[in-house]
Amino acid sequence: MKPINASDPEDDSVVSNDTATSLGALILSLVFLLGVPGNFFIVWSILVRVRRRSVTTLLILNLAFADGFLMALTIFFIIYLAKQTWVFGDVMCKGLFYLCNANMYASIFLITLMSVHRLVAVLFPRKLPQLFTEKIVRRVVLCMWAMVMVFAIPSLVFRDVRDDLDEHGKVRMVCAPNHTLPRYVRFQYAFETVSGFILPYAVIITSYVLILRRLRQTKFRRAVRSEKLILAIVVMFGLFWLPYHVINMVQVAAEWYEEGSKQREILDTITQSSRAVTSALAFISSCANPVLYTFAGKSYMRKNGFGFMAKLFEGTSSEQSAAKASRVLATDRTVFSNGDTLNDSVAYTAQNGSVDET
Repeated sequence: MKPINASDPEDDSVVSNDTATSLGALILSLVFLLGVPGNFFIVWSILVRVRRRSVTTLLILNLAFADGFLMALTIFFIIYLAKQTWVFGDVMCKGLFYLCNANMYASIFLITLMSVHRLVAVLFPRKLPQLFTEKIVRRVVLCMWAMVMVFAIPSLVFRDVRDDLDEHGKVRMVCAPNHTLPRYVRFQYAFETVSGFILPYAVIITSYVLILRRLRQTKFRRAVRSEKLILAIVVMFGLFWLPYHVINMVQVAAEWYEEGSKQREILDTITQSSRAVTSALAFISSCANPVLYTFAGKSYMRKNGFGFMAKLFEGTSSEQSAAKASRVLATDRTVFSNGDTLNDSVAYTAQNGSVDET
């Protein structure tokens, strides 16, 4: 266990500031109350009530499972912030932060897969059945989870329990980073931000730019409910995770200055005063999706009751033929105007033919 150090330059634990700690505990409490039942209701709806699952539905199932599991862990962090001392031991310290980091990667990678799927559906509709079969999607998701577990290893290695002094001079135990060299700090936080935010988000933004360009070339330009919902998920994730990654970069920048320098002190102060709040905000992204789904499916509540979520996710599979989708467009345009289901097959009539989206 690391000894007491009242002036540790790397004290970026989430309990390093009383005000931020209190606000973080409040945010996490609200997140827990919304996120746990919300995400597991989504999992239950898809597994029990949805009879035919499209690619998008399978990805949303994995996202809801990851978010719901993370929300269940927030109780430990609420206790940590409330007591302002870590009482769960070194193994739980490493394990909980490892699982949280893994969830961050899983969420952004799943959202990236959703965006790429939409891109292929719009730009290369006739290749969609070959590229996104259920078997291929399951294998890709399995590989993604394996990659997630590997990417999160630094948070397992560079963290442990140590004794420290709070702002009032009292001894407390904190679950905090244990970097022994500045280059380890730069590596972990830069790797987190680049691989877990910048690169995936670049793929997502590129996908939607290409999707929008393609839709502008079509005669049928009305946005589909599934497209809007996925875009909303993307935006929400970015808004809630951006502050966390900004603080990561501030931490990285601080390590380039000498200890005791004015610039280092300013950057360390920003990190220590913001870490709890930005970490708590990142948790909000995991409870925001059920709220989005509820608003998207509110038109089904009166008719379907607790089955409204299943009705939202239920639709024809993404492997339907272009001919069938074209018949839907030709004979029943109310499918598009009403947005009946999240994954109804959508055919965009382009200048050079039809483009199917599922």
